Amino acid sequence: MQRVHLEENLSFSRIIHGLWRLADWNQSSQETLSLIEHNLDRGITTFDHADIYGSYLCEELFGQALALKPSLRDQMEIVTKCGIVLESPNRPSHTSHHYNTSKEHIIASTEQSLKSLGTDYIDALLIHRPDPFMDPEQVAEAFSTLHQDGKVRHFGVSNFKHHQFTMLQSYVDQPLITNQIELSAYNLENFEDGTLNLCQEKRIKPMAWSPLAGGSVFTSSDEKATRLRQTIEKVASEIGAEGIDQVLYAWLLNHPADIMPIVGSGKTDRIDSAIDALSLSLTRDQWFEILTSSMGYDIP
Repeated sequence: MQRVHLEENLSFSRIIHGLWRLADWNQSSQETLSLIEHNLDRGITTFDHADIYGSYLCEELFGQALALKPSLRDQMEIVTKCGIVLESPNRPSHTSHHYNTSKEHIIASTEQSLKSLGTDYIDALLIHRPDPFMDPEQVAEAFSTLHQDGKVRHFGVSNFKHHQFTMLQSYVDQPLITNQIELSAYNLENFEDGTLNLCQEKRIKPMAWSPLAGGSVFTSSDEKATRLRQTIEKVASEIGAEGIDQVLYAWLLNHPADIMPIVGSGKTDRIDSAIDALSLSLTRDQWFEILTSSMGYDIP
């Protein structure tokens, strides 16, 4: 498995396992442990969480599985996110859907994540969404406290645009080590608006959520999806891919920004398919053929 170096003492597996649907997989703790072990055996050591996933249940489910074999903690990197507040029966004090990046909330959320995951530290804590009511000084204070206490080793953001990233970085002492953003051949927004360019400018490595566009390329009958699916099927046959999912992963993996796709499946064959995409190479012609197919028009 390829490794991506984010800091001198931090690297992630090139493929990351996303746990946002863990509560939907209806697995026992032993089954989840087996899935974790499969990932580790295949070289996937980085696991992506957020406090809100599964209506605040997924971190706890993962922690229950990890408690069956605590020694695995030293073999993995745990990423989690905070800052979104959801109404949930599991959080009766929450009365509305909003963002909260106050110092108090960031620290309390992290403390709860540590408890739920059954770990003493988080490898990387991300602010989940840009908060229009953010006080960056409070975020900086929360980061410093958590870092000094040894509870979080590194920090980053998710879904931040250029100006939001640079604003927050100007306040915090620690380098923001990643930006987790939506990237796929179907959704080009972060390719087109400079968000991915910022990652390259700052030499940070982006995590890509929804690299398969939520399945749109597989199932949608709209003109864009149909056109892109036909192109990807053509490229799949040219490069010997086993399916269009591998081409979608390869399209991101071949980009020079060291994009790290998040695979959000509980099925080992889907995870293995993403791993196998690491061996697929696209020519520049093929990469641009997919790009222009998604755009629906030729490049200037």
